[in-house]
Order: sequence, then C-alpha cells, then structure tokens
Amino acid sequence: MARPLLYDYWRSSASYRVRIALNLKAIAFDRVAVDLVAGAHRSPAHLAVNPQGLVPALEIDGQILTQSLAIIEYLDETRPEPALLPGDPMARAKVRRLALAVACDIHPVSNLGVLARVGALAGPQARTDWNRDNIAEGLEAIEAMLDHPGFSGRFCHGTEPSLADCALVPQLYNAARWGVDFAHLPRISAVSRACGGHPAFVAAHPDQFDPSREARAFEGERA
Repeated sequence: MARPLLYDYWRSSASYRVRIALNLKAIAFDRVAVDLVAGAHRSPAHLAVNPQGLVPALEIDGQILTQSLAIIEYLDETRPEPALLPGDPMARAKVRRLALAVACDIHPVSNLGVLARVGALAGPQARTDWNRDNIAEGLEAIEAMLDHPGFSGRFCHGTEPSLADCALVPQLYNAARWGVDFAHLPRISAVSRACGGHPAFVAAHPDQFDPSREARAFEGERA
C-alpha cells in the first residue's frame, strides 16, 4: 500500500496539526509542498486535489481528505492507537471544544487571506494589531478552558497528547511568530513545555520543513 501523501505548506498551522497527528500515530508519509505565498494553492493542479484551494490535504486509503480536524479524526478512527480522543463522551467533547476553539475561532481570522485583506484596507500596523489581539484573546479563553478536571498539568487532557494538543501547539507557534507572549498563562505554558519535548511534535515543527533551511543545507553540501 502506498504511503499517505500530505499536501501542505511548511508554516501552515492546519498542516502542522496533521503532521503532529501522523507522527503520534507513527504513520510514515510523503509530502507535496504547496507554496501559499506564491499562490500555488490556487493552481489548477492543487484545486484538483482540494477544490477549496487550501492545505492540508491527505491522500490516504485511496481517497483524498481535507480539513485538518476531519483528517485527524479519520486517522483516529482507522488507526486507533494511540487514541487522540478519549473514550468517555464528556471528555471527548471537552477535547473537541479545545481543538475547535483554535480551528474555528482563532485560526480563521488569522490566516493569510484575512491578514492580507486587513493590511490592504488599513495598513501593515493594523494587520499586526489585528492578529496579535485575536491570538491573545483566544489564548486567554483557552487558558480558562484548560481549568478542568482532566487537565494533567502536561497535556490538554489526560496524560498523553490528544486532538486538542495537535490544534493548540501550532497556534502557539503562530503566537511566538507574532510576538504574542503566553508566559503568564500557566496551563498553556505547561502544555507548550510538554509538547516541546515530545518527539512527534518536534518532528512536525515547521523549522524541520523550512525551504530556506533546506536550501542552505544543499548549498553547504555543494561547497
């Protein structure tokens, strides 16, 4: 059976979520890099893969799946170990609400298209202020949501990573990129530390796929 093929952009937080989940499941995969900055997501070739013109898309089991949380839940249903959603319905709902708070509330108004539009209408400083305010407000809410009986002090729910951690950690990467401090949020900081030392999260980090890093390495080999 062919290895899953992930269409992604190295710095896309939705793609980052899926890379984490694939790594947690120990699923080896190949990548097709889709350069969002260059507009490759709007090319006819990519639109044939994902008519929404978005990343990620995952070709797996003879089908192409889109939407990061749907992809991750499919992986959890078809490759159940380790589980990324708890068995208890209430716990599962709490994990999903954390993931959705990122994927449906913070991320959509911080994506490339929205930020470009804000910048075009009001200038680069408004673009920065918009994104910082949105991320900071969203993380404050998630910090409060993490105050629940299932919070272990390490991961978002329980003693192992879940769907919620797959969603939150890429958003923390974006927060750092935009200069949004979350050191004053103890629960989020604990999750950041725990996931920052976990091999599946380390291997999925955007720095591992930075094209400029790969180019520098290639030039070093040629020198």
